[in-house]
Amino acid sequence: MPDTESQRRLYLVRHGKAKPKEEDPERGLTDVGRKDVTRMAAWATASGIEVDEIRHSGKLRAQQTAEIFAEHLGTQAEAVDGLAPNDDVTEIAKSIESEQGDVMLVGHLPFLERLVALLITGKAENKMLTLEASALVVLTQSNGDWQATCLMQPRLLPGA
Repeated sequence: MPDTESQRRLYLVRHGKAKPKEEDPERGLTDVGRKDVTRMAAWATASGIEVDEIRHSGKLRAQQTAEIFAEHLGTQAEAVDGLAPNDDVTEIAKSIESEQGDVMLVGHLPFLERLVALLITGKAENKMLTLEASALVVLTQSNGDWQATCLMQPRLLPGA
């Protein structure tokens, strides 16, 4: 029987809509942002998404988004270095490649879109998709190659 590699999934979530810096210097989620993230997390749960861990950038808007997903998915969320908006995606890509299990990263633009491009095409500059606030993209790795297998934007959710 041939030896087959199991599929891994990487879930990337852009934080929900954040308050302007003038209103909230920490840029927490707006009411709309919290609602959209909650709807997206409920959709993820109903879709059968399960993750081993959720990591976020530590910025308040990403932390709040990650905590909502953690509550829905029954796991913990933790802050990690390397997920800030303008961080180099290479280090995170290397760490993802060396890990096992399904992970969710909650972060920002342009970081998330650059990470998708790097994992799929090998070049972070090759823009592949656009993530709205609260969007979730699923990357699936099979036999060492990553593919985008699902992209859900909040405007596409039922009740939007």
